[in-house]
Amino acid sequence: MLEKIAHWLTRKPKLVALAAVLLMIPSALGFIATRVNYDILSYLPADLESVQGERLLEEPFHMAATSMLIVEGMPAGYTNDLINEIKEVPGVSSAVWVSNMVGIQIPTEMIPASFRDMFFSGDATMIIIQYEKGGASDETMAAIDTIRSISNERCFLAGFSVVMKDTKDLMDSELPIFVGLAVVLALAAMMLTLESTVLPFLFLGGIGIAILYNFGTNIFLGEISYITKAIAAVLQLGVSMDYSIFLYHRYEEERAHYEDNRDAMAKAIVAAFTSLSGSSLTTIAGFLALCSMRLTLGRDIGLVMAKGVVLGVATVVLILPALVLLFDKQIDRHRHKNLLPSFDRANTFILRHRKLFFVLFLLLFIPSIYAQNHAEIYYKLDESLPEDLPSIVANEKLKNEFDMATSHFIILRDDISATDMNVLENEIKNVEGVTSVVSYHAMLGTGIPDFFIPEAVRDMLKQGGYQMMMVNSSYATASDEVAAQLETLNGILKTYDPQAMITGEGAMTNDLIETTAVDFSVANDLSVAAIFLIVAIVFQSLTVPLVLVAAIELAIFMNQGASYFTGTAVPFIAPTIISCVQLGATVDYAILMTTRFQEELRKGKDRMEAIHIAASSSDSSIITSALVLFCATLGVSFVSSIDLIGSICTMLARGALISAVMSMVVTPSILCVCEPLFNRTSRHWRKAPPPKTWRKKDRTPALREAQMEDEGRETASSGAER
Repeated sequence: MLEKIAHWLTRKPKLVALAAVLLMIPSALGFIATRVNYDILSYLPADLESVQGERLLEEPFHMAATSMLIVEGMPAGYTNDLINEIKEVPGVSSAVWVSNMVGIQIPTEMIPASFRDMFFSGDATMIIIQYEKGGASDETMAAIDTIRSISNERCFLAGFSVVMKDTKDLMDSELPIFVGLAVVLALAAMMLTLESTVLPFLFLGGIGIAILYNFGTNIFLGEISYITKAIAAVLQLGVSMDYSIFLYHRYEEERAHYEDNRDAMAKAIVAAFTSLSGSSLTTIAGFLALCSMRLTLGRDIGLVMAKGVVLGVATVVLILPALVLLFDKQIDRHRHKNLLPSFDRANTFILRHRKLFFVLFLLLFIPSIYAQNHAEIYYKLDESLPEDLPSIVANEKLKNEFDMATSHFIILRDDISATDMNVLENEIKNVEGVTSVVSYHAMLGTGIPDFFIPEAVRDMLKQGGYQMMMVNSSYATASDEVAAQLETLNGILKTYDPQAMITGEGAMTNDLIETTAVDFSVANDLSVAAIFLIVAIVFQSLTVPLVLVAAIELAIFMNQGASYFTGTAVPFIAPTIISCVQLGATVDYAILMTTRFQEELRKGKDRMEAIHIAASSSDSSIITSALVLFCATLGVSFVSSIDLIGSICTMLARGALISAVMSMVVTPSILCVCEPLFNRTSRHWRKAPPPKTWRKKDRTPALREAQMEDEGRETASSGAER
């Protein structure tokens, strides 16, 4: 069946290319229509109290997101007019300032101290704005844009939802730049390592089609995260480029045996499909391991990237052959000398000192594991953004002028007695780090009659049998202090209402820290186990996968440990992504060399000669693949202003180089030293399994036809020789 498909594809290259181009149209439409989610906290498990509390804020309170507008040095009349305009903005559910409660005629010094301290600081005042939809929703982002447009330059909009809006704007402006830079740098790398100046453009064209198909089919997932959007294209480019290289190299080999290039390509397609199906499994397994995370951001990245690898293999097998056949003459016309140097001397030196490199391999685990475990990680998402971003500037003002670094939102029953509420509020105010408390009862406690509370304020604080308290803290999100504060607050609340919930950025980030601590370990262990199993099946061995996975794991430890030695803090999601992606994508380097090593052993060569041939023949492929991944990701790390994206791409670029060096320098030594062990613990290590015999009646017509063609070709060849 595969032979028939390959034969048809090579006879209709123009039709295949046309179909590929036409499929890009629905893919482009799907890409445009796919929504991008900028709220990482929305990927938390639904069973967490902070997430359940967030849903209650959205319904029945209609305040799924909250921001604070700081107005500096403006008269009360301006602020009052501004709040009335804000209330009319689509997507805003309510806006609260002192004018809602006591009017603007009352002098500031006569306003109750609890409200004066919260809403005023020097010549600045603060408006609390609440939105009907979540902070990452299109409606809320549009509302933020409108609020900024109606505010003057002395107004500063703060809050987590505003940070997400600025993140979106930054991403939208930078994405075309760093994708373009990734393409240019990858093109430059291929110009150095491939023997034709036309091939890099064909490879990029084929992978570009696969990337567009991948992004277009994301519409079936509903939405993707902005992290996925930022790294998926460059990752797919770097990871699947070696598939294209493998197909073309196989095609070049087959051309020597066939007069018709189409027959050579058909043979290459069959061989490539078999090899790439197995090779891509390790990469797919690495990505799918991310799906095991309770933080569903891992599933988002894992599914998109696994799908991208599958589509990359499909494009290489189905579309790239047509492009190569159509531009065959141009490829041959623009050939140039291979610019890569020979590594024969280096390999001789490495193998001569193989025991030294083997010992070095073992010793490097100690500092690498230590450095990896002690590398600093940050969870506060706005730390990854430029300090001059409007939302970051506003958040700093909120912290410095109003002593509000974090706001906790507490949801509890509304039938708690006034006496208990009074005691509860006093206990909360006495918690270290709490700067102010806003609640319905606190307003009544200032002597304002119940009927005097404006309906808009009442609806904001009491809905559907629940009441909401806003507790402001001087502690920063994701700090140890805020974690201890939340634990204390939770203990107090549960004594008055066992069903009470704390939500908001601080509580949800705290849950993020606890959730990902388990996720990282599970995803990493699962990726190692899956890839170990795949390699064990491929080589029918227990020790070969142990050695290969250990070599790449050391490269991963060294990559992550480099952050410890440079004193660089990395975002929380980076280690998990790096662990799974680097293992899945670069273990192919070690598999490539091991496969060739085994082939040479089966030809009867001794292990020194076999490993020297394997190393020399694999080096150029490893360098090409690693350089493309390095260049594709390095460009993003240079351009991206979002450290979350830049850090991931920096580590991916560094990881590609470390894995390549590990595969070229350490792996040959390990394979050579451990070869006797492989022979004792593997099936058919030095001798190929006996070929399967097929009875004539079991042969398919396609197979018989292919065999007849081969026999006819051999006869013609021998006749020509005579």
